[in-house]
Amino acid sequence: MKVKPVVVVSFILAFVFVWSFSSYAADPIQLPSPQTEGGKPLMQTLKERMTIRTFGDAKLSMQTLSNLLWAAFGVNRPDGRRTAPSAKNWQEIDIYVATPDGLFLWDAQKNKLNPILTKDVRAMTGGQPYVKDAAVNLVYVADYSKVNAGGLDQNVLVGADTGFISENVYLYCASEGLATVVRANIDREALAKEMKLKPEQKIILAQSVGYPKK
Repeated sequence: MKVKPVVVVSFILAFVFVWSFSSYAADPIQLPSPQTEGGKPLMQTLKERMTIRTFGDAKLSMQTLSNLLWAAFGVNRPDGRRTAPSAKNWQEIDIYVATPDGLFLWDAQKNKLNPILTKDVRAMTGGQPYVKDAAVNLVYVADYSKVNAGGLDQNVLVGADTGFISENVYLYCASEGLATVVRANIDREALAKEMKLKPEQKIILAQSVGYPKK
């Protein structure tokens, strides 16, 4: 059976398109510099801090995402220390960002999203049905190779560090009118496999963020 030239050309063009899109989707994303001024006063933000589990379909802008991640665990001093406390300055918590465009690992020093997966894994970041609707799902992963607790309970310290970060996200969302909920209901084994985590990396919590559903 002969294949018509137009079919061959169409196939080649389709392949090139898919390959080009995949390559583009896999490129690192340089986020804009975070805006570190403005926002609501602290006491008002604390008053308005709440958990919201319903999300609209609007995406977060790159600027908002940059601001959010910086508030969570960004670098706020010349010596590389961060906006959230870290036991012994381990800085062992990595923030993975699940969006409709894929899964990314945030590089706090360069404020860059490094691609991990090019598919939408938001639904895998929690057992609740709403996680797939949130604009982003943050997955907090502890790298235990950086942890040297010296006889203390390392899981308590790692859990506390994660809690500080997630509360920073809560406060930023309250200040900016975003919805958020922190979550522990995660199939950690399945998600860790999908994320290609190393044995020393452990998923601690996840947090959904987006605009509230109107």
